[in-house]
Amino acid sequence: MSRSPRTPRPLRRRTALLALPTAALLALIPSTASAYPNPGRVTGDVVTHDPSMIRTSSGQYLLYATGGGIASKTSSDRTAFRNGADAFSSRPSWWRNYSSVPEAWAPDISYQGGKYLMYYSVSKFGSNTSAIGLATSSTGQPGSWTDQGTVYTSNSSSDFNAIDPNLFVNDDGKWWLSFGSWWTGLKMIQINPSTGKQLGSNTTRYSLASRPTGTKAVEAPFIVKRGGYYYLFASYDTCCNGTSSTYKVKVGRASSVTGPYRDKNGVDLMNNGGTPVLESHGSVIGPGGQSILKDVDGDLIVYHYYDGNDNGTPKLGVNLLNWSSGWPVAY
Repeated sequence: MSRSPRTPRPLRRRTALLALPTAALLALIPSTASAYPNPGRVTGDVVTHDPSMIRTSSGQYLLYATGGGIASKTSSDRTAFRNGADAFSSRPSWWRNYSSVPEAWAPDISYQGGKYLMYYSVSKFGSNTSAIGLATSSTGQPGSWTDQGTVYTSNSSSDFNAIDPNLFVNDDGKWWLSFGSWWTGLKMIQINPSTGKQLGSNTTRYSLASRPTGTKAVEAPFIVKRGGYYYLFASYDTCCNGTSSTYKVKVGRASSVTGPYRDKNGVDLMNNGGTPVLESHGSVIGPGGQSILKDVDGDLIVYHYYDGNDNGTPKLGVNLLNWSSGWPVAY
């Protein structure tokens, strides 16, 4: 887009909030795990699942999500969204090795080194015969992506699941890819910045989060660095079941990108830890599949939820995050 976008509505809201005295601002922040804000206002084509969103240099919001050859949406103001074409005009043939449909899940879009990168998953529901793929583009627009093949795979004998990728680029220039779903939890590998694939000199697969007792349900990692700490966001419990979904977003933090990540109470995420960020409330059921976007007015958590007022249809959720306590609080 050539024109500048209108000021996002949440920016105007944030400006008003910042004018409040500190005590009044803190009063607006949920103080208990059950006090969560409703999603910010979005309109138009808002049905989505596992959204990943960036803001391009032209001011366009570009969102990719689970579905087909990876679904897309655009917005000029972060409020009104419009469906676009699939990322891939034709689906790579190797997808059929992992999904009979075939379709892709849970994309992760970023802009690094003058080009757009998209990591994504190909699998069947409930299976860990899975692959993480990579595509690149000079514009990030649907139909412009060139597939670069597989980055990492798992199979039925693996104790992990190679889906739900997220690229994190550290201050020191090192690249890391976190991923994982169920089984033994969330993992991480180091990436070669020149290829976008695993670094040959470090083939270690690090473990970040796990649920060794009870349900194995933790997935969809996303890492950011704020205030000297690395924060690992993840989706816990079960998605994809409409109003019966129990998804929720939790977080832990660490002083090293490879962990250990601990929650606000000091519990290791490798041992069922996790501080709640978003949970079901009212008609907002099972929020998760989250990504974090650093925008002009602060950090956003972008996610899907199942709308209890619309037969559990998955909808786009967007909220700002407040970091003043050292932990992310949605508002």
